[in-house]
Amino acid sequence: MYKLEKLESGVCAAQGFYADGISAGLKPNGALDMAFIYAEVPCEIAATFTTNKMAAAPIKHFRAKGEFQTNFVLINSKNANAMTGEAGVNDIDEILAHLPGEAQNPVMSSTGVIGVRLPKEKLIDGLKKFDLTQKNPHNAAQAIMTTDSFGKEIAFRVTLDDGSSFNIGAMAKGAGMINPAMATMLCFITTDADVDGVTMQKILDRVVVTTFNAASVDGDTSTNDTVMLLSNQKSAAFDAKAFEDVLHQIMEHLAKQMVKDGEGATKLVTYRVTGAKDDAEAEVVAKALSNSLLVKTALYGEDPNWGRIASTVGASGVTCSEESLTISFEDVCVYEKGKLYFDAAMEAKAAEVMQRDEFTISCDLGVGEGNFQAFGCDLGYEYVKINADYRT
Repeated sequence: MYKLEKLESGVCAAQGFYADGISAGLKPNGALDMAFIYAEVPCEIAATFTTNKMAAAPIKHFRAKGEFQTNFVLINSKNANAMTGEAGVNDIDEILAHLPGEAQNPVMSSTGVIGVRLPKEKLIDGLKKFDLTQKNPHNAAQAIMTTDSFGKEIAFRVTLDDGSSFNIGAMAKGAGMINPAMATMLCFITTDADVDGVTMQKILDRVVVTTFNAASVDGDTSTNDTVMLLSNQKSAAFDAKAFEDVLHQIMEHLAKQMVKDGEGATKLVTYRVTGAKDDAEAEVVAKALSNSLLVKTALYGEDPNWGRIASTVGASGVTCSEESLTISFEDVCVYEKGKLYFDAAMEAKAAEVMQRDEFTISCDLGVGEGNFQAFGCDLGYEYVKINADYRT
């Protein structure tokens, strides 16, 4: 068992971590657009990246290092440094070479427009504004945003039964190009837990499946998706189960925040699939529902069109039948194993559920013990407007 205390210090919650965000002139009007995370000592590191075959230069640069420790992460918004070839990787080395000597094996992460070289001079000049003694996690969270409407942060102190404790904090960005295909955005997690990189990687690989991999805004997978977990091991405290539990809470919270902040989104919906043949088939159904354009537009119109739910389940290719399927909007059951409950009164109750900002749609396939839940949002006019003008 363990005790959990929520903190307000984001990626600076763990002892020995510093962060800040500054304006390097990438965004207009002096908005924050470049951030750093710095640790006093080199950190154990675990990471997971996009499944997009066109992975961006920062991911190639990271992977080329092999096994390593780092104490510095540089992040810029507005420019993804993707589809920029070898020159894009070389640009990273040139920029990182201008960091102060305290930075050991630094890495870089980028987000923004694809197919444009980094404005190296602006970024190098921006580095001169960094003060590695600063703990401004909220500035850092703001600086990494693109079309996000709010910063995404969370942190906890975890106190174990023996009285020892460790802290873990995170920040993330993401509102578009969010698809359940690993890892769906940028996320940086810091901890002082006494955990090695191999253990962290195994835990991260498990947790990402039911958190960031289960989130969808628009069904598109970015070239830059990154989740990075750093531990400086300063607390000398660790419990594997507690660490994994809390990491799951943090990553699920951030995944839901990204979906809630989906470009033009007005609703956060959890798709809970149970009774599938196995967990893998439940995952297929949940992700099909979270990605379906017809389901998303029905959500936007607050229309409890359960037929679109049933159709999507059937089209997913999993083991299912209309005689075993049950569909509910929260606790409002509209269809149960061939029985139609969707009269005027029931439609009104279901419509009331769909008017909420957050709710759950449940599908029990009735054929096995498999279960999975995914997170999605609605799709409306604002999404088209934002992405029609994204480069401007």
